[in-house]
Amino acid sequence: MEISIRKAIAHDAEEISAIWRVICSERRYTAVSKPFTTEQEREYISSLSDREGIFVVEIEDQIIGFQSLDKWAKYSDSFDHVGVMGTFLLPMWRKKKIGSKLTEYSFNFARKHNYEKIVIYVRASNAGAIAFYSNFGFIQKGILTHQVKIDNQYDDEIFMEFFL
Repeated sequence: MEISIRKAIAHDAEEISAIWRVICSERRYTAVSKPFTTEQEREYISSLSDREGIFVVEIEDQIIGFQSLDKWAKYSDSFDHVGVMGTFLLPMWRKKKIGSKLTEYSFNFARKHNYEKIVIYVRASNAGAIAFYSNFGFIQKGILTHQVKIDNQYDDEIFMEFFL
């Protein structure tokens, strides 16, 4: 099984949107409750600066997951050293070290583009993601109580940071 990772292009929007549909339908691993449409995803990919990206992981020319890296804030250059990351894999590809390879790829990209720190937000009920990021050295910095409300159910969100 050969895994390839690359920066997404607008043409990838349909496959990325399909992954959003699967993950959002699970109702438990992301704070995003409604999947982004292909057009929304295409616009988002096109809006990213050279220092940002969605990195797709492919197996046999099929996108099976992605990781996003965005600038923390675009309104002031005083935040240019901080990025925000998110990881999304189709269920059958989780816990197979693919997320780790994707994260290393994103970290390398971040270092090359002068990021010093990465921040993530994880639903408190997502123990697997918290353990995953902790294994990379992310440190929990706080809890946002009742931050997520999906299907009338609240979940806290934990924010974590990692210094590159």
